[in-house]
Amino acid sequence: MISRLLVANRGEIARRIFATCRALGIETVAVHSDADAEAPFVAEADQCVRLPGHTPVETYLRIDLILDAARRCGADAVHPGYGFLAENADFATAVADAGLTWVGPPAKAIAAMGDKLAAKALLAEAGVPMLPSWTEADQVTDFPVLVKAAAGGGGRGMRVVRDPAGLPEAVASARREAASAFGDGTVFIERYVERGRHVEVQIIGDRNGTVLALGERDCSIQRRHQKIVEEAPALLDAELRDRLHQAAVAAGQAVDYVGAGTVEFLLSEEGEFFFLEMNTRLQVEHPVTEAVTGLDLVRLQLLVAEGQPLPVSATPPVQGHAIEVRLCAENPAQGYRPATGTLHRFTVPGVAAEFTPHQGLRLDSGVIDGSTVSVHYDSMLAKLIAWAPTRAEAARALAGALARAELHGVTTNRDLLVRVLRSPEFAAAQVDTGFLDRHPEVLAPLLPPAELPLVALAGALASAAARRAAAPVLAGLPSGWRNVPAVGQVTRFTGGDGGEIEVRYRLDRAGRLAQWSTSTDSTAASPNHAGPAPAAPSGSDDAETGDGTDEVALIEAGPERVVLEVAGVRRGYRVHRVGSEVFVDGPNGAARLVESPRFPLPGAALAAGSLLAPLPGAVTRVHVEVGQQVAAGDLLLTLEAMKLEHPVHAPTDGVVTELPVSPGGQVDTGAVLAVVNPLEEAS
Repeated sequence: MISRLLVANRGEIARRIFATCRALGIETVAVHSDADAEAPFVAEADQCVRLPGHTPVETYLRIDLILDAARRCGADAVHPGYGFLAENADFATAVADAGLTWVGPPAKAIAAMGDKLAAKALLAEAGVPMLPSWTEADQVTDFPVLVKAAAGGGGRGMRVVRDPAGLPEAVASARREAASAFGDGTVFIERYVERGRHVEVQIIGDRNGTVLALGERDCSIQRRHQKIVEEAPALLDAELRDRLHQAAVAAGQAVDYVGAGTVEFLLSEEGEFFFLEMNTRLQVEHPVTEAVTGLDLVRLQLLVAEGQPLPVSATPPVQGHAIEVRLCAENPAQGYRPATGTLHRFTVPGVAAEFTPHQGLRLDSGVIDGSTVSVHYDSMLAKLIAWAPTRAEAARALAGALARAELHGVTTNRDLLVRVLRSPEFAAAQVDTGFLDRHPEVLAPLLPPAELPLVALAGALASAAARRAAAPVLAGLPSGWRNVPAVGQVTRFTGGDGGEIEVRYRLDRAGRLAQWSTSTDSTAASPNHAGPAPAAPSGSDDAETGDGTDEVALIEAGPERVVLEVAGVRRGYRVHRVGSEVFVDGPNGAARLVESPRFPLPGAALAAGSLLAPLPGAVTRVHVEVGQQVAAGDLLLTLEAMKLEHPVHAPTDGVVTELPVSPGGQVDTGAVLAVVNPLEEAS
């Protein structure tokens, strides 16, 4: 039996496996990079070993370092998690050769399924339906197509191509990204199915030759071919479900599969299904299967690795419905590019369990308050899973918990996830891989533009209250009160979109809100613009101003909570300040504001037309040179960060006047990548 397990992974993956180990009485060992030295998973392990370096190539992908760590800690087993080396046949072989128990499928099965081209050929012989595919661009006979990496997954090395002209660059780009992410730049081309559904079957096998299907998941809602919403069970008729399960079991039996794995399929609108790939590991979305079956899949992995037979003999009955969302550090204002920084607050209300199967609200998170989100790793912060008796109840509970979560310091995709879960189309189960393309409205922030003035007012009042609470003298005066009634308070913020917001307000002698107004980018707010219109002074500094829907009264103003009454309806705002950053969570959405200094220091202005790095990374290619004329949308250069390529395009027709970067160079967030002057200015 396993007594001490090393987990060759990080973040929420390691924490998830540790949770089951604690329940089984198995000691745990963590390995960590320098960037992860203070991460929660390191603190939770019984022992830990440093892997010197920051990047995955330097640390988590080093088989020699991981095996040395196992030897030094006396571990007798290794779990690869579900990333990095989880699908590396050489790693599985090395672990076994070192005399350690490998918690995963045999190296032979990993090798067979790790090469997607070989896997398609093998499983086609087993009768599993396949999509037409090609290995070279000049062989393609039908469009649209999908360029795919032959190794790895997670959306890396994947490109949709709709016409022959774009295929060569898509293949080249996919090869570079796949080589960077997986160490293998091999790609192939497959027919792309419009409006297909991505449905996968969870399988598990033991050493006695038993392979079972443990249910299926619908993972159709994706962005950049990465899953963001997953649910179990998939909405299928009984006959189609049975055929999918049979095909998945056949795939497992074809490679003598042992352990937990996932067989992924694409379902067409006509009801046909086709094999996509087999992941020889536990999937990120496995908690939804655990919620509806009551099984602990990590426990089953460990039992099978110890040589025990599966404790279940058939597909378990499904109870209720479970939905999972992937909460990622991403910047919506920059096309959902990965974001980095410090997570000042991470709080999700109503969580009943973490990392273990539960019928309720479950959180699997790799971060806590104060965690640093690094450029070196994947942008996923956590998974939030809701189980309920029905799909509609699960969606409502999950959306509500997400909407009330306090996520401060790093921008996330939270608003997108809430809008997806609350959309009529999701409620009607009208989901497929093109869902986000067809419904751009879900990309809008939760906070309506008309609510921003009230949020800014709450932020300004809380900031004033915080300063008053810290004042060494006259602390008893109401926050924001002035001895000159005609002169109000002025607070200026920068919003999440970079726009400026100015809040002006005046309190009467009793500390009540006598007058207030806001303006954005020097434009006065009005009911049809950005919020309640500023009311004219009433002539009495004891009177509150405003009427009808514009009437706003101050009920409470503290450093962390502000209560406003709008047209007779009270609204509470939670406020959290970190330096100049002000995070406001209200009933209709959240906002991050940056308070401007009252007396800013002069600074150097950026050249007009400057294109800035959205996050730290490495410049992989530069396509232009200084003096070159470009058209709007032309590809200027490519930045690689957080395992993905980020193209930088010309924002307008113009001339490249500055190009301070070169291939291979490292840049920080905000660094100037290029300067493009519009043609009329350049001439």
